[in-house]
Amino acid sequence: MVTNITNLSRSGLYDWMLQRLSAIILAAYTLFIGGYVLMNPGLDFQQWTGLFEQTWVRVFTLLAILSIAAHSWVGMWTIATDYLNARAFGSKSVLIRFPFQLICFVAVFSYIVWGIQILWGN
Repeated sequence: MVTNITNLSRSGLYDWMLQRLSAIILAAYTLFIGGYVLMNPGLDFQQWTGLFEQTWVRVFTLLAILSIAAHSWVGMWTIATDYLNARAFGSKSVLIRFPFQLICFVAVFSYIVWGIQILWGN
């Protein structure tokens, strides 16, 4: 059995479950933020910052950020392995797939760090 270390969980079933779980979390977060905006039509900066000063909202937002990261990583890894494969590019597929995955990793990691900095920074 070949083990590929570039996917998130090393199992297609776990990746599939992670995609579904992260999609549910993102849907719940979208409904929450959308509902909050609709319920507060005259939303101003003070109300918005007041919402995000609550710890549970910050934790929920952090969970959404991590869900976006996991969801996008599994999706991009799937694209890389399905479409940047050896049949399409011959033996040079690793020379194409690895830089693509490295760029995706750096982007996802940067977005996580940036999101945490915005969310928990001063």
